[in-house]
Amino acid sequence: MTYRTVDELLAEARAELDRVTPAEAAPLRASGGILVDIRYAALRDRDGTIPGALIVERNELEWRLDPLCDHRLPEATGHDLPVVVICNEGYASSLAAVSLRRLGLRRATDLVGGFQAWRAAGLPVRP
Repeated sequence: MTYRTVDELLAEARAELDRVTPAEAAPLRASGGILVDIRYAALRDRDGTIPGALIVERNELEWRLDPLCDHRLPEATGHDLPVVVICNEGYASSLAAVSLRRLGLRRATDLVGGFQAWRAAGLPVRP
């Protein structure tokens, strides 16, 4: 068995993604894409949320976004859905986006810098 470090795993994941910046992610919603915030509740309580983003705990992500799953969200309409996964700083979201790609969501990606980059860019945040 071959072992990899988490940094190697992250690099492999990011090689599969066309990651987006906050400025690129914001208009995706207007074209039918969804932003998915996977941060845990304490971070959302502390820092706020992105208006219009779906809140999906990381441990439920695949079940909620798989268009073929009985437990999917209504927004999980098909495998061609543009999905931008958002974590706090843009690390866990890369791994999560690759997991969604493995489910067939070929347009899944993540937000460079995560929620903190979104907020630093001056984009809308709801307390």
